Amino acid sequence: ITVFSPDGHLFQVEYAMEAVRRGSTAIGIRGKDWVVLAVERRALAKLQDPRTIRKIVPIDSTTTLAFAGLTADARVLINKTRVEAQSY
Repeated sequence: ITVFSPDGHLFQVEYAMEAVRRGSTAIGIRGKDWVVLAVERRALAKLQDPRTIRKIVPIDSTTTLAFAGLTADARVLINKTRVEAQSY
């Protein structure tokens, strides 16, 4: 379903741009025998436990994933990636 605002803008595009704006940065650097993953840690809400925010997550025993953006959006992709990794 395509929904336009009264100004003629697509709401889906505006929502996606807001998600990118609220997201954080993730960087991966690969060397010959090593990999470094780094993510930006943003300020948390007062009631949020900092131990619950994970931007670098294990997929299986040999694979790790770092994501930028909103955790709620990434959670679905992380679970799908874990299922795919189990099939190999």
